[in-house]
Amino acid sequence: MTEVKPLRADARRNRDALLAKARELFAGGCFDLRFDDFAKLAGVGTGTLYRHFPTREALAEAVYREELVSMCDRARDLQASLPADEALAAFLHGFVDHLYSNEGLARTMATLMATRTSALAEGTRALGQVVTDLLAAGARAGTLRDDVGAGAVMMSLHGVCTAYDPECRTDADGAITVVIDGLRPRTA
Repeated sequence: MTEVKPLRADARRNRDALLAKARELFAGGCFDLRFDDFAKLAGVGTGTLYRHFPTREALAEAVYREELVSMCDRARDLQASLPADEALAAFLHGFVDHLYSNEGLARTMATLMATRTSALAEGTRALGQVVTDLLAAGARAGTLRDDVGAGAVMMSLHGVCTAYDPECRTDADGAITVVIDGLRPRTA
């Protein structure tokens, strides 16, 4: 296995500057910017851009991976501070909030879904694991059904992401409410 060398401090700063600028631009809905302009706006040379991210998709994947880590950390924080059913609801509604307040993330995810990248597969596994953990905790507490797996929840979340439309924010949140209501234990 090839060992990955840590980046020098200046290379790390340049990479971080590129990611921060891309995240900012994507969040503002500016996904169609000429790729070389990312470098200029981040205050680095185009050679630096291409050394770190040879394509727009590579840059989008890196932003997605950072967003994913943040989302998974948030799910774990919610699980530690709320009852499991409330944590799952807060996580899924928060995911929709994040999606709709970051148009670039939605478009990035759509791009990744279209190309079926390894980043998307890793993201699906990571999100699936936090949802599995929340569902299991809810089942143990008796606040969530134990006969519905993370796959069903993830399919619903995938549907919300795929159907992303800025005009349909209320419907997306409603879809998550339906999922949460369907996960409540059945009454006799």
